Amino acid sequence: MRGLTPDPPPELLVGLATGDDAAVWRVGRGRALVLTADFITPLVDDARTWGRIAATNSVSDVYAMGGRPLLALNLVAWNSEELSNDLLTEVLAGGEDTARACGFVVGGGHTVDDPEPKYGMAVVGEVNPSRMLTNSRLRPGNALVLTKPLGTGVIATAIKHGEARPEVVDRAVREMTRSNEAAAAAAMRHGATAATDVTGFGLLGHGLRMAQESGVDLEISVGEVPVIEGARELAASGIVPGGTARNLDWASPNLDTGGASEVGVTLLADAQTSGGLLLGMVSHDAGLAAVTELRLSGHEAAVIGRVTEGSGQIRLLG
Repeated sequence: MRGLTPDPPPELLVGLATGDDAAVWRVGRGRALVLTADFITPLVDDARTWGRIAATNSVSDVYAMGGRPLLALNLVAWNSEELSNDLLTEVLAGGEDTARACGFVVGGGHTVDDPEPKYGMAVVGEVNPSRMLTNSRLRPGNALVLTKPLGTGVIATAIKHGEARPEVVDRAVREMTRSNEAAAAAAMRHGATAATDVTGFGLLGHGLRMAQESGVDLEISVGEVPVIEGARELAASGIVPGGTARNLDWASPNLDTGGASEVGVTLLADAQTSGGLLLGMVSHDAGLAAVTELRLSGHEAAVIGRVTEGSGQIRLLG
């Protein structure tokens, strides 16, 4: 992307420059469109569940911008020689399940032949530009809130190796199909200044990008970061996706691990699918208020650190 030199018009409020979760285009006073696209390979055996996970993952970018999803198009890569149309119908039905739950409409889509199946959505939402959340508005003194536990990357890898216990898989699926709609609403109600969703680059990767774009440092209390039960043991046994290792390599030059354990640091870099939101809340009290609200609705949210003056670094505290 660095080789591209776009000359964006003023209507493009968020584009390539900050590597944010979605593009935002102003269409009028007090109104802008949020546009994003995402797709993933299968994570679980059940086709409808995969569809729900993929759609939840796709729409998450709209919520990370403080927006409301309106319309989506299915994006499908399908091995038509080996996989039946009935199976594809189940995948798309899972996407419809998510769309109904989140209040947006699926208006069509596009399918291509591919040896490896993939599914996701292109999603259009809307947001008030004056209330938009971005990854570049963290401020010193903000509290850091994470709205879902980490560990889905490790667990997805364990599923592929046949090493994940059924109860661990069930918990991961619950988290990956949990919409970030409530998290975004709580963020807006309690004074969020910035947000991003935690997906393929892990908490460290997405957090570091926020810190760099905002010109601040992050302090993360490793012991406060929620982790899906069972993920820590899997990571300790060496079941770690390749993306997690790449995330850690990328973050390491700007990371002070302090006294954090190797497993703890690995989980912070774990490549997530349909993860939670990482929020910068205006104060610690505001962060606690958002966390309290989210826990009442079943979210394993937590205040995990704070924002300090700096230049784009992350410090881990034991």
